[in-house]
Amino acid sequence: MFGAETTEPSPADLAGLLAGPGHLGRMGGTARVSVRVDAAWRVHVLVGELVARGLKATWEPIEEGVRPDDLAAAEEAIITPEHQPAEDRPGDTAPGDEPPAGESGDPGPADSVPDGDEPDSDEPDPAPPRPVFEVRTAYSRRLNALANAWPEASAQLFLSGPRLRLWVAAAGSPRPGGWVLGLDPGKDRHAVEAALVRAGLAGRVSEDGRRYLISGARRLRRLAELVGERPSAAPEEFWPGNVVA
Repeated sequence: MFGAETTEPSPADLAGLLAGPGHLGRMGGTARVSVRVDAAWRVHVLVGELVARGLKATWEPIEEGVRPDDLAAAEEAIITPEHQPAEDRPGDTAPGDEPPAGESGDPGPADSVPDGDEPDSDEPDPAPPRPVFEVRTAYSRRLNALANAWPEASAQLFLSGPRLRLWVAAAGSPRPGGWVLGLDPGKDRHAVEAALVRAGLAGRVSEDGRRYLISGARRLRRLAELVGERPSAAPEEFWPGNVVA
């Protein structure tokens, strides 16, 4: 009854991001929500979900060393026609509407190695940097109701399908035998845990307070039903419904 595909999208659904790693900002008589994500496909999905709720959305890489292919994939995702924002609404501002362009150009010549000084082949290649992006809405009066109710509303938070869908898109990932939702360790984990239990998703919080693990076939089916069909940009293995308990 409360699945993502049976409920009209609403700006109030961003409570799902605030229950997880999202953050609320206020400026004058407006508010915005921002969240950091670890993959370009999450940028793609979140921007589409935010625009569907009548909100303008921007993004940017926030750490040096983001891989060029990740940056290019995210840029391509943002400029697709279906992800263009709706008409401007009074009170909305969208600083930085244009996504940051990746630098282009031929790479410079590799550093030369003096004769007799061969590079040490026993040294492992450094791991590629993990991409980190920030997705955020524009400051908007459409988010005032959510901002005025938060964080007090977290004590009675109702995690509907659309709210969980945003959370999964931002910080959901599979784990052996279960599913993990990313948390902000600085928030009241007990309120969030109680909301997940009310949604039929009882689980446990990791010791560091950064992850909520859901396990068990019945609960995983419940999660998949609530968040709805996989977005086309999301890898199959990163969307509920493809995890075996």
